[in-house]
Amino acid sequence: MDLGLKGRKAIVCASSRGLGKACATSLAREGCEIVINGLDPARLEAAAAEIRQLTGAKVAPVRADITTEEGRATLIAACPDADILVNNNAGPPPGKFLDWNQKDWDGAFQANMFPAVFLMKALLPGMRERKFGRIVNILSAMVKSPRYSDMGLSTAARTALMGISKSVGRDVIVDNVTINNMMPERIDTDRQKFMAQRMMQAQGISMEEARRQIAASLPANRFGLPGEFGDTCAFLCSAQAGFMTGQNLQLDGGSYDALV
Repeated sequence: MDLGLKGRKAIVCASSRGLGKACATSLAREGCEIVINGLDPARLEAAAAEIRQLTGAKVAPVRADITTEEGRATLIAACPDADILVNNNAGPPPGKFLDWNQKDWDGAFQANMFPAVFLMKALLPGMRERKFGRIVNILSAMVKSPRYSDMGLSTAARTALMGISKSVGRDVIVDNVTINNMMPERIDTDRQKFMAQRMMQAQGISMEEARRQIAASLPANRFGLPGEFGDTCAFLCSAQAGFMTGQNLQLDGGSYDALV
């Protein structure tokens, strides 16, 4: 299927590795010009080179801290007429509700809500004027299934982003601009290695056993593949997805229990 993305310009946040990199790679494969983003210059350059080699696409690495106003301005300046925005950022570390203070809560929202809000605010007018825009927020399956209290900071900030995105999305779809959310669980990235390491320390088990237990917690009995996630993002950005907005798409190996 031709997704109608050839020549489109995309900004993918936090994309030097993990889910962001997977999305950037899939969009590049569909013919988009890509701006990738991160903080580590060496890792950024390596990711850009890898994506170019895999796809032949134009890829511009931009070092910018999207939690700051200056960083967001730098990223927008690199692609002020972006057709696609993929919002993504590392989540706060797990912890305990009674231990979190004001600084912890502020940090969660500074990382996982405000960057996306202000990037959308900057890019939406141009998308609406050009009559094409696709915004995808990478959230978490915990937003719809907050089963683990130790993920509360991430769940709260990402849920707030879901809320504002839903309301804004109703206003902008008339101009062929959509805003949708992806809700991953157990996609095989560095984040899952971190979670497995926590289990190793807590239970005194091997990495292999920790990963086995994590995979066994899903009906699919396996981790999701980054490529599966990235290709789903590319479809949400496609010409064919223009009638789809305000949706929260689970990519979780069947772990979500509810009907709606």
